[in-house]
Amino acid sequence: MRWNRRTKERKTEGGLLRLLYPHVCPFCGRVTAEDICNECREKLYYIEEPRCMRCSKPIRSEEQEYCYDCERHTRVYERGYALWVHKGDVQRAIYQFKYHNRRIYSRFFGKELLSRYGQAVKKWDITTIIPIPLSRKRRRIRGFNQAELLARELGRGLGIPVDAKNLVRVRDTRPQKKMDAKERSLNLKRAFAWRGKGRIFGNILLIDDIYTTGSTIDAAARVLKENGAGKIYFLTISIGQGY
Repeated sequence: MRWNRRTKERKTEGGLLRLLYPHVCPFCGRVTAEDICNECREKLYYIEEPRCMRCSKPIRSEEQEYCYDCERHTRVYERGYALWVHKGDVQRAIYQFKYHNRRIYSRFFGKELLSRYGQAVKKWDITTIIPIPLSRKRRRIRGFNQAELLARELGRGLGIPVDAKNLVRVRDTRPQKKMDAKERSLNLKRAFAWRGKGRIFGNILLIDDIYTTGSTIDAAARVLKENGAGKIYFLTISIGQGY
C-alpha cells in the first residue's frame, strides 16, 4: 500500500511539473507532447550523402571525397558524424540548450544521435565515451556541460561507459566563433590534459555539441592518443558547411 501511495504521489508531482513547465519543441518553442513538433520534424534536413568521408560535412559533389578543411589538414581522429548543418532553427535550438538552461533537450538530441548513428558506433568498437570538457570557470557559470549530458544519453542507449572526469580543459580558451582555422588551433594548444591513472585502453568516442573546423576534436584526440588511446571518433549535434 505504501509503495502504491508513493507511486501515485510521484505521478501527481510529475503531472504538476508538466503543467507548470510544459515541454516545448527545441526548434520553434511551441508546446508539444512529443520531443519535437510535427511541423519542425518535417522541416529538418539531416546530413546525407554526399558528405566528407572524414568529418561528414555536406559537400557539393559525389566525386569529392573530403571537405575544404579536411583536404588541408591531417586529422588526429578517424571519423565522425553530425545530425544537421549549424544554421537557422538548429543553431537557435543549440543556443537555447547551452545558454538558456534547456538541459531537457539533451534527451531529444541524444535520441536522434542514437537513431542515426548508433549502428556506426557499434562498428567502431568503442570502449569509452568522453565528452569535450568545459573549463572550470565556464562550467561554473553555465551550471552544466552540454557535451556531458549528450554523452550520458548515448552511454545509456549504447551500454558504453562514459568518462567525464579524466579529460580536462586546463586553459580557459577564448570563444572561437570568429576565429579562422589557424587561430582556433593556436587557441586550443595545450588546452586539454589527461588526469586518468595509467594508460587509456581501446577506441574512444568524443562528444560535443558543434563541430566547426575540427580543431577542438583534434586537440582533444591528440591528448588521448598521447596517453594510449586507439582510434578516436566523434559525434556532434551540428556541423559547419563543407565548402
